[in-house]
Amino acid sequence: MPENIENIRHSLSHLMSMAIMEKYPKASLGMGPAIENGFYQDYAFPKGKTISEKDFERIEKRMREIIAQKIKFVEGSSTFAAALKFYKHDPLKTEIIKDLKKSGEKKLSFYDSDWFHNLCKGPHVKDTSAIDPNSFKLTKIAGAYWKGSEKNKMLTRIYGVAFETEKGLMDYLKMMEEAEKRDHRKLGQKLELFMFHETAPGMAYWLPKGLIIFNELINFWREEHQKEGYFEIKSPLINKKELYQKSGHWDHYKENMFISETEEGEIYGLKPMNCPNAMVVYESRPRSYKELPLRLSDSDTLHRFEKSGTLNGLLRVREFSQDDAHIFISENQIADEYARILAITKKFYSIFNLEYSFRLGTRPKDFMGDVKSWNKAESELKNILEKSGKKYTIENGDGAFYGPKIDILMKDSLGRDWQTGTIQLDFQIPKKFNLSYIDSDGKEKTPVVIHRVVYGSLERFIGILTEHLAGAFPVWLSPVQVAVIPISERHDEYAKKIEKELKDKNIRVEIKNQNETLGKKIREAEMQKIPYLLIVGDKEIAANAVAVRERRKGDLGQMPINNFVDKIKNKIISKS
Repeated sequence: MPENIENIRHSLSHLMSMAIMEKYPKASLGMGPAIENGFYQDYAFPKGKTISEKDFERIEKRMREIIAQKIKFVEGSSTFAAALKFYKHDPLKTEIIKDLKKSGEKKLSFYDSDWFHNLCKGPHVKDTSAIDPNSFKLTKIAGAYWKGSEKNKMLTRIYGVAFETEKGLMDYLKMMEEAEKRDHRKLGQKLELFMFHETAPGMAYWLPKGLIIFNELINFWREEHQKEGYFEIKSPLINKKELYQKSGHWDHYKENMFISETEEGEIYGLKPMNCPNAMVVYESRPRSYKELPLRLSDSDTLHRFEKSGTLNGLLRVREFSQDDAHIFISENQIADEYARILAITKKFYSIFNLEYSFRLGTRPKDFMGDVKSWNKAESELKNILEKSGKKYTIENGDGAFYGPKIDILMKDSLGRDWQTGTIQLDFQIPKKFNLSYIDSDGKEKTPVVIHRVVYGSLERFIGILTEHLAGAFPVWLSPVQVAVIPISERHDEYAKKIEKELKDKNIRVEIKNQNETLGKKIREAEMQKIPYLLIVGDKEIAANAVAVRERRKGDLGQMPINNFVDKIKNKIISKS
């Protein structure tokens, strides 16, 4: 039975350090955990010493030589005094040891592999014979601030990927090669969807074609939620700090906010989430149990101060919009309302043929409220997930500070999981705002609030969807749904007639009448991932028809323009 893959990956980070420190014995070691698909290790190299990706082949070769020696990983422990003495020349390890002592750790765990003595909790393989020497590869070098703080020293981080077998590695590298082709940042530029500028890091400029996709997703969301009894609101993008103090965000989330102080001494925060404003709307007048569930939706722009090193195209941004909603309910309505939300989730994700699962996040260390109400909320969500029949996992400590949550994990066409939407159960913030409603017995009670997004961040969802579809959006979302291509200049007038007919039917269309060969015009339209190409020439003019080419299917033959309009309109309406 193969060793646990986490043990293999963690052990490989040690072997990498052995290979590196043979050449750079005075290098200082930072963090080096196993991560998804591989491992990394941070290093502070001596002044004047550097390492580059050109060194990877040498390092990998040395790692394989070490693996062949069947070196054991032997666990041991140490006192803090002995550890500090051993690492007296390594400032990073010294700081880690001091931090562990402050945190209340009683002893330190070490692992020895041959001459390499390393402060580490493990886990590791028993010996290197458990590692397939062809199952790993070093992939990249990046800068990483010590302890993730921009105030600290910049370290060199080396990443690697690792699997149980060589086949696992080859499959992963093949998938990554395909992912590179689908990179939403490249496709976004190529398809003219969005762009970024250095003056607004982490904030997208939506170009005309990209904004069509953005707005179509919002329109679909708006239509479906109106059917489900949601009321859309819009609230200020900037609020005084007192609002966030009342909601608890000032104490638990301030470091992630953009904050400004006026000349009059007032402190404001750019809105990082919509929930405090939804509470203000609810408390604006007395409420009755007859109004519950009260479903308030909004798609306002939000801002969060993500560290510059974490920004990643549309997947990690500082400015974004959510398909947000806050649902005010009584405690006995929790199960029914979650069932409605899960039904909406199923409808939205089935539109894109997306597989998804759920992940339950439980009480974090930094939480608001009492343990009893948290336990009750977590128990409710576990029961709901069991009844849903959908696959789910539990991530302990991953809840929001005000309540447990169910995250939606979307699986894309390459088998990658992405966290998109989230459904959070909140007993705490309504209490902070002293929200209430008059129940059927005439008594005043506190509502429960469900915070939920289905797409999640629109920016992130579009980035993921772009990669999932490789830029080939379904007809209803495609910025250009039809390209009309005249065979030659004398067919331009008929092409314009077809263009007008399609525009009159609210179909997004453009003419490809540049002075190029027909083959080149077709290739250009196909590169733009346009779903339908209508070729028009003498035969089409004579028959008042168009020659239709459909993306991925090729030539469909000639058909009357009315028949084509019916065909594409059916696809747009059904979102097929």
